[in-house]
Amino acid sequence: MKHKILQIGQIDLSFHKVAAAVVLNYFDSIGQQYQLHTAPHEELFKEYREGKIDLVLGAWLPSSHGKYIETVAKTTVKFSTLYNPFCIWGVPDYVPKTLVSSINDILKPANAEKFNKTIQGINEGAGISRFSRNIIKNYGLDTLGFKFKNGTIQDCTNAFIEAHKRKEWVIIPLWKPQFLFYSYSIRALEEPRGLLGTVDNATIIMHKNAVVKLKPKALKFIKKIKLGNQMVTDLDYQYQVLEKDVFEISKDILKIWN
Repeated sequence: MKHKILQIGQIDLSFHKVAAAVVLNYFDSIGQQYQLHTAPHEELFKEYREGKIDLVLGAWLPSSHGKYIETVAKTTVKFSTLYNPFCIWGVPDYVPKTLVSSINDILKPANAEKFNKTIQGINEGAGISRFSRNIIKNYGLDTLGFKFKNGTIQDCTNAFIEAHKRKEWVIIPLWKPQFLFYSYSIRALEEPRGLLGTVDNATIIMHKNAVVKLKPKALKFIKKIKLGNQMVTDLDYQYQVLEKDVFEISKDILKIWN
């Protein structure tokens, strides 16, 4: 243990922050001391592997973030699953399902020419970014002019929102839970080759040798706390769209678990 105070990590994306805020609010209420680290996926898990971070709220296991903790898996303890995220390639519901229900359908020339060829994603270290690049290559979508573009979460969501206003055929590399599902009907495309990973467990993970830093109440709490996809989607909407304070919106949720 490199620090006496508990070092907590959260990935620098809104839905990670709203889920983490519920736990952090509880820690504050019982006087559990901690320092919070916020960073993109790869940087955050690098700090976790190096022991600079004791606890992560939370890691998407096994598909999206499993590779980041392989070298420390034997010294990592897993606590509660906060929610069950999964990745999709989605299209807005005005794209006819009779024409496009699977990624294979994008390959049909009459469909391919209707789509925006830029698939706007988020940062490179995210599971959905790795999966999306693999899909484009494996399905041969690159030969039809499709390309994946990394960016911020705002780049990804804004690209979809603007395309939706124009009723443009657009592919969004997305995941649940995510605030767009609160306001938009987005249909997941079938992906028969299994390149989008499995349904993950958003798991609270911690180095075994750092568990002693937790107060008994804190340890008990992270063993039982569960939120679910819909709750995280709702919290993400309040935080991102309604611009409410991330800690304020989680206080009512916390009452359920006290």
